Amino acid sequence: MKNKKLNNTITFFIALVWLVNGLYCKILNQVPRHEAIVAKVLNTAHSRALIIIIGVLEVFMAVWILSRYKQKCNAITQIVIILTMNSLELLKASNLLLWHNFNIVFALLFCSLIYYNSFHFNLIKDNV
Repeated sequence: MKNKKLNNTITFFIALVWLVNGLYCKILNQVPRHEAIVAKVLNTAHSRALIIIIGVLEVFMAVWILSRYKQKCNAITQIVIILTMNSLELLKASNLLLWHNFNIVFALLFCSLIYYNSFHFNLIKDNV
C-alpha cells in the first residue's frame, strides 16, 4: 500500500543525506577524506575545486529531491550516480572509504531505499 507519510519521511531523509554530504562534508570540508578520495580516484591536484563542485551538485540534488519534480527520473539519476561513484571509489580508493569494501553494501541499501520510495511508496505518477 502506498503511504504518503512514509514517502514524505523517506524523501526528506534522502534529501538530507545529499545535503549533508554536499554542504557539510564537501563544501565546508568537514570530512577531508572526501577530498582525498577525489584526488585518488581522479588522479588530480585540483581535488579541492572538484570537491566543491561535487558538493554544490549534491546540494542541487537535495533541492531537486525536495521539489518532487520528475521524481522517477530523479531516482534513476541518483541510483546511477551512487553506483558509479561507489564502484569507482571501491576500485581506486577503497582504503580511504569509511567502511572500506563494505561501502558498496551501504550504497546498495541506499539505492534500494531510493528505488522503493520513488517507485512503490510514491503517490505521484510522473513520466520518467
